[in-house]
Amino acid sequence: MSLMRVRRYMEMLQSGFPACSQECDDVPLCKGGDLSIPMLLAAYGKGIFPWFNEGDPVLWWSPAPRCVLLPELYHLPKRAARYLKKTPFTFTMDLCFRRVIENCARTRSMTWITDDVLSAYCDLHDAGFAHSIEAWLNGKLAGGLYGVALGRAFFGESMFHLVPEASRGSLNALVGLLRLRGVTILDCQQRTQHIMDQGGVMLQREEFESRLDDALEPRPDSDDALTMEYMFLGGRDGVADPLDDAWPYLPWRTHYHYTAGHWEPDGTR
Repeated sequence: MSLMRVRRYMEMLQSGFPACSQECDDVPLCKGGDLSIPMLLAAYGKGIFPWFNEGDPVLWWSPAPRCVLLPELYHLPKRAARYLKKTPFTFTMDLCFRRVIENCARTRSMTWITDDVLSAYCDLHDAGFAHSIEAWLNGKLAGGLYGVALGRAFFGESMFHLVPEASRGSLNALVGLLRLRGVTILDCQQRTQHIMDQGGVMLQREEFESRLDDALEPRPDSDDALTMEYMFLGGRDGVADPLDDAWPYLPWRTHYHYTAGHWEPDGTR
């Protein structure tokens, strides 16, 4: 699909979802469709995500009010900070995405991460849109999380820990990466005390959608990492700007490694 058709195609897919104006915190917005990469990206672009049990049709949700982390308000609880400081965790990005999502499914007694969901998000990962953060202790996987990146928004999906504070440490590492890339909103979907203790806030639908829309808008003059990755797409000679049309449906191209408490670029895909 040419870049000049991306936005139009996504808008067509998004038009198939009902309006999210009503409060629907505890009921699905709609059902049906599939878990293809275009459908998932179109849904996330409207603040909608899939959540359903094995054997059910695909159920799409857009709860309100919405639990989010705003990177500028995030904070690591003091007790967790002390634990992480004395525990030699190391953190990686996208080193073992499938293992992370499998552990997220395995460590819950009831899970929405069916085989179809696992396969769909691994496809998103391969395409550069879904990412994982892994926590390691003594060379063994200790915890992690995964989610979907779209423009300057990140949609957290699930996390797990096999060692105390490994998931919290993974979230702390993720927020550091999101700040580096200029991400302005981390969608946590539903309220949990774990998130609220780290600066989570509940946004009414209007404010959530406004912040999401802003995060998905192109800013060609910005110096954030994602814009810099795609500078070569800039329009010229009176031709419409492909960056304008393809944004925010562009994958992360830069890989990062975590050293001495911060992230460093580690080449492109």
